[in-house]
Amino acid sequence: MHLRIYEVDVPIHDTTGPNRHGLHVFTGVADSPATALRRAHEVYNAALAAHTAGLEIPGKQPDSWGARGLRPGWQMEWPAAKASLWHNPVSWTTRSDFTL
Repeated sequence: MHLRIYEVDVPIHDTTGPNRHGLHVFTGVADSPATALRRAHEVYNAALAAHTAGLEIPGKQPDSWGARGLRPGWQMEWPAAKASLWHNPVSWTTRSDFTL
């Protein structure tokens, strides 16, 4: 099994303002895009359950997945969620202005 860091992008929309859209991003370690999608959905469900029960949102799990917060009034669009390998936007290997 080869573990890598994945990013799961989940489109969201404001249920009170239909023209307001966004993206909720999860990151964590997984062995495949399917596992990343499953883990992102699991940590979101755990965060939502804790929030609904009036409890503190759980922190990061041992496999690095977690949900830092919820956006009340915003609906997650899980069927449109996409998982891909995470690319660090501040890495020197991905900066276009890097020169030797």
